[in-house]
Order: sequence, then C-alpha cells, then structure tokens
Amino acid sequence: MCLQWDFCSWDFCSWASARGVWGSGLCEVTFIFAQDCGLSSVRRQSLVNLCLLSITVSAARSFEEGWEGKRNYYTGFPVRSVDMQRATDNITIRQGDTAIIRCYVDDKVSKVAWLNRSNIIFAGQDKWSLDPRVDLVTKGQLEYSLRIQKVDVYDEGSYTCSIQTKQQPKTSQVYLIVQVPASIYQVSNDITVNEGSNVTLSCLANGRPDPAITWRLLNPSAEPLDGEEYLDIIGIMRTQAGRYECKASNDVATPDVKYVNVIVNYPPTIKKTQSSETPVGRNGTLRCEVTAVPTPEFEWYRDDKRLANTQSITIQTSGTTTSLTIANITEEDYGNYTCVASNRLGVQNASLFLYNRGINNARKWFSLKNREAAQGRGAG
Repeated sequence: MCLQWDFCSWDFCSWASARGVWGSGLCEVTFIFAQDCGLSSVRRQSLVNLCLLSITVSAARSFEEGWEGKRNYYTGFPVRSVDMQRATDNITIRQGDTAIIRCYVDDKVSKVAWLNRSNIIFAGQDKWSLDPRVDLVTKGQLEYSLRIQKVDVYDEGSYTCSIQTKQQPKTSQVYLIVQVPASIYQVSNDITVNEGSNVTLSCLANGRPDPAITWRLLNPSAEPLDGEEYLDIIGIMRTQAGRYECKASNDVATPDVKYVNVIVNYPPTIKKTQSSETPVGRNGTLRCEVTAVPTPEFEWYRDDKRLANTQSITIQTSGTTTSLTIANITEEDYGNYTCVASNRLGVQNASLFLYNRGINNARKWFSLKNREAAQGRGAG
C-alpha cells in the first residue's frame, strides 16, 4: 500500500485531533509508509511537518463524519496508541555520560522508528539524524534502543519509540532529564579589611538541578555559616579572619569548592612582656610580644632615649616579638625600659624592668614586680 500525499492533510489530522488522538504521535510515523512511496527524505519530513501544523486547527471536528467513509482505507496506518493514564517514563543522566533509551520489539513488528519531539532520528536502520553521537543498540532482533553519547543539556526532552505491528501501533515514550554537576563560576577575590568593617563575600554557581551553596570559616572550628550566594559579615572582628570555604553541591557529582582569604587589620595589642632579674656582669634580656595586623614595627626606649644596636645592646625582632639584650650588665643598666609597637592603625607600649634583687632593697624589687603584673593584666 502506498500512502498518498493528501492522506495526511488537513482532514486526516484534524479528525484525529477532534477524536482526542495525540496529533504529533499520529503524524510522527507517517514517514514509515511515505518512504515506501519512494518520496525523498525532504518530502517525507515535510509530510510530517504538515501533519503537525494541521493539528493546531481548532475547527477540526467538522471533519469527523467525512473520515468515517475513509477509515477502512487506512487500515494498518501506524497511529499512536496511547494510554492517557500512563505517565511518561523518565531517565536521568549526567552531562557527559552515555544515555541508552531502551525499546524492545517482537517478531510481529513490521515498522519501527525513533523520534525526538517531532524530529525523526531513526526509521528502521535508516539514520535521519546528523548527530554523530547518536546510534542504535540492537542486541539480536528484539532490541531497538537509542544510544546518545556525551549527553548535553540540549539533548533533554521527549523520545518516542514508535512500533507498527499487525495488530495495532504501539509507542514507548521516555523523557530524558540531563543533570549538570554544580560548578562555581564566580567567587570573591581575597580581601583585606580593617576591623569593624562590613564585608560581603559572593559565590555564584550553576548546575542542574540548582546547587545549594554553603559557607564555612575553616579556622578554628569550621562550623557552617549563615549565607548562600552572598555571605554578609557585619562589623568583622579579628577572630573572623581566615580562609572561607564556599561549597556548591547538587548531588550530581563531587561538590565544587572555592576559597576566599580574608585578612583583618587591627592595631597592636601587648600580649606578653618579660622583665629580667640579672646580676651585675651577666647578660640580661627583655622581651615584648604583641598581636597586630599588619605586622608592627618595634622601638625600644630607656627613659626618653631611643635605643639602637651597639656593642653592648642587641635588639632582635621576629614577626610580632622583639627582644632587648644588654651584655655585661652594670648597676647603671638597671631600671625601666619601654617597648613600643606600632602599625598604621595604632600604637601601644609597655614598660619592662631590668633589676637585681641584691641591690637597694626588697621593697623596690617588689614594687617593680607589682607594676609589671599590673601592666600584664591591662594588656590582657
């Protein structure tokens, strides 16, 4: 039997629409008989497109009676047989993987085809698609499955395996869902701010499904923070400095992780001082330790005189710690020394003492120790 061009025209498809038959399903398989007529591939596809266009005509019901006289002539035409109560099956695949959409046939099948929406992919073994990633999986004569390699988001959609048997036409419809791993495409640069400033960190990501974004400050506790794409820190404190982790995850693959380093500047604070009890003729060392960002500069004073390295005085600085060593101490070296720490945000100083309990009296020594203790409490 040869299907004539006007058999899938206005009246044919409109009647099907009026009867509640899914229009695209009716026309998707017209090419199976059309190719038996010797039509070119272009004309076969045009025939399908004509049918799809005709379905949209709302006045289709007027053709119902006219169709009844032609029904016997179309016996065996591969019209979709759809169970409207049956939901479309879903296949979920990750971007870049290979999807195999299964379709099984039996020895009574005379025609079979794969379609994506209204586009023909395969008609029997004849490939209509130009996509090199698409081929058939036919293990024996009972399988007619579609394979798509390196799946991408534009492959998502409905796929139909259309089968014509001697009894009735059948279809198997599958909706392919393409998932994309979470990927962070924009994150804040490392920043340096002053203590007390307001800070907003951003972390933007995409994926399918949409990823969830979480934040952590990795030091010291690494507990989760309240924030999604944007993390707001009001009046940032020095304890909130460190490495912030942004994680985007949607359970498709390993979460994507990016980091932002936040430096918080603050003025020097005296953390610890160490005076020295040293006998005459020995070497005595005074130490001063501070906390500050950026790293402070140090100066040492004896009364109002700034000290520098000499043959008998050695000043050493390492990071936030400084020391003053006096060699071969004499009685004139005993007394009060001042450590001064400064950066661009502020200055702080502390008094330290070089003493010998055997000189003067115990009351003077205890007075020095009490002053040192009081300064230590103030620094804390």
